[in-house]
Parts: sequence; C-alpha cells; structure tokens
Amino acid sequence: MQRLKVEVMVVSLSASRYSHGSALHFKSRRFSSSSCSCLKVSPWRGLNEWRESPLNENRKWGEHGPGPASEPHRDSPFGQASTLAEIGSIVLSTSDPHWKSQLSHMAYSMWRRHNLPLGISKPPSRPARPPIPQLVSPKEIPAPKDSGLPLNAYMLHNLAHVELNAIDLAWDTVVRFSPYSEILGEGFFADFAHVADDESRHFSWCAQRLAELGFKYGDMPAHNLLWRECEKSSDNVAARLAVIPLVQEARGLDAGPRLVKKLVGFGDNRTSKIVARIADEEVAHVAVGVYWFASVCEKLNCAPDSTFKDLLKEYNVELKGPFNYSARDEAGIPRDWYDDASSTSIKDKKDKDGNQEQLSAVYKRLASIIAMEKENSSLTKPPE
Repeated sequence: MQRLKVEVMVVSLSASRYSHGSALHFKSRRFSSSSCSCLKVSPWRGLNEWRESPLNENRKWGEHGPGPASEPHRDSPFGQASTLAEIGSIVLSTSDPHWKSQLSHMAYSMWRRHNLPLGISKPPSRPARPPIPQLVSPKEIPAPKDSGLPLNAYMLHNLAHVELNAIDLAWDTVVRFSPYSEILGEGFFADFAHVADDESRHFSWCAQRLAELGFKYGDMPAHNLLWRECEKSSDNVAARLAVIPLVQEARGLDAGPRLVKKLVGFGDNRTSKIVARIADEEVAHVAVGVYWFASVCEKLNCAPDSTFKDLLKEYNVELKGPFNYSARDEAGIPRDWYDDASSTSIKDKKDKDGNQEQLSAVYKRLASIIAMEKENSSLTKPPE
C-alpha cells in the first residue's frame, strides 16, 4: 500500500471532486450536522454535543467532583501571536508542566472567545520538557514497590504523565497539519484544540491529587513511548490519527476500569473517582479520531478498516488487549479493526449467512420442482 503521506493527500484532493467546505463544513465554531458519506462506523452519539459544549472551567477537583479553579488573572502570555497555530506552538515550547496545562486552557479559551483564525505555524521538533521526571525506556520504569510511592500515587503519577503527553500530542496535531487546513477543514483543528483543553484539565486534576497525597509530578521516572509514537507519524495525517487516538488513547479506555478497580481496592475512592471521570471523557477523544480517520480515508478513496490495519503494520504499531469492548463500541471503533477474533467471527457469519442464502435458494427451487411434478402428475392421471 502506498504511504498515506500528507503530500499524497494534497495531490489526491487537488484532482478530486472534494473541495474545502463540501464534506467538512465548519461555521461559527460549530460543526455541521452533516457527516461524510464514507463513515462506515457508528459515530459516538455525544460527539456534536461535545463539540458545541461551552468552555469547561472545572479545573479543580472539589469535595463533590470537578469545579472551577480560582487561578490568578494573568495578562496574555502569547505576545504577538494571533492565530490558533501560533499559540499552539507556544504551548508546545513551554517546559513547566503546570504552566503548560494552564497555557493549553488559555490558548483554547482565547481562540474560542476571540474567534481567532487558524493560521499556519511550525511546531518545535519536540515539546519542551522539565528536568524531571527522567525519561527512560518502558522496561526501566520501576515496579510500584521500588518506586518510593504508594500504589495510588504511583498509578496517578503514570496517568499524569500520559495526560501531559496528551496535551502535546493534540497541539502538535493542530500545529503540524495547520498548512493543510483547506484540505482537512477547520473542524479538524477545532476538535483537536478541544482535546488539548480536555487533556490539560485532566493533568490539572492528577497534579492536584498528587499534591494532596504529598507527592508531585516528577517524583519517579517516566517513559517517552507516547512521543516516540507521535514522531513516527509526523509526516502522515492518516497515520497520526490511527496511531494516537485509535491506538494510544483507546488503550486508555481499556485500562481505565482496571485502574479504578485497583484504586477502590487500595481504599482511595477520591482518586478512583478522578480516574473514572477522566476515562469517561476520553471516549470523546477516541470518537474524534474515528471520525477524522474515516474522513481522511474518504478523501483518499481508501477503505478505513484495511487502511487502519495497513498503517499499523507499516508503522510497526502493536495492538494489545484485553479490550474494553463496550467503551470502544461507544466511541465508534468497529471491532474488526482491532480484534482478529471479531474479524474472523464476522467473516464466519457472512460465510454462514451466504451458505444459508444458497441453501434457501436450493430449497425453494426443489419445492418449486416438486410442486410442478405434482401438478403434472395430476394432469396425466386417468380419471377414476
């Protein structure tokens, strides 16, 4: 299969019947209710509601759940930047994790409130990072008993690291592919800026809860696996969508319920509620990936299911279970995309249905022949 690079997409679209605003229409910061004709998936039923929801200021986890944070007023830190892509680049270039989280929310809020244009910018080669945590290979991450943290703080630190990376992954998608807005449509960038805002809120909850437990982000090593996967797809929008939302973020749907169960067993119900809320909100992010992956496949005239599998093979991305089928179904990922057993069962069902149709046709033919034979017999039979 040819590489689905952005450059290929540009050439394909310039000669195709698709134009900006036809299949991907975005007006007044609200996504059109019409969907692309190739969406052979069941979109998450809450997708439009999520897109049109007001700014979420609930960045503090209170006694009864999330609520607004009383953050000090700050002048705009974005200087002369006046487009979404430019302020996104500034977020990516910010090393302090807490400030990055706040900037992410400020950037999305500024874009929404002031109706800023998308613009074009170039992302840094890699997002700025603080001196700690030390980044190591996944195999070098210490086990809970060797980390120096209790189990709940250990799990929360790992989640905080994922959420911080997710802020950068979403903004990198916005900034890196900003030169192709005429092709992708403004709705693409609106969705991923929204994802970045959600992820910044999730990191804020994790950091707050770590502080309540007497720890902070950076108290143990972390891996750089997520950003490595992001770098792989820096030249390919279809691969970026397949690898990040449809694999990496979908793993969060799988792990969320198990993590909640462990935290409840550990006796930390407050942290378990935070994790459960984050897992629920991640459904939107996976659903966004499904929607735009199918949209890009339509533009390239490719089948989404086979394209997804080919890209994972080309980029050496492994799918690992166990899968949370109910959450994945809700987000709209067809099971046969990621589960070979489901693909086999679907094929077997189709084969079985096909065999039954053939048998049914044979039975009908036999019944017709028998009826004709009876009729002929009655005509030639001598009268009594």
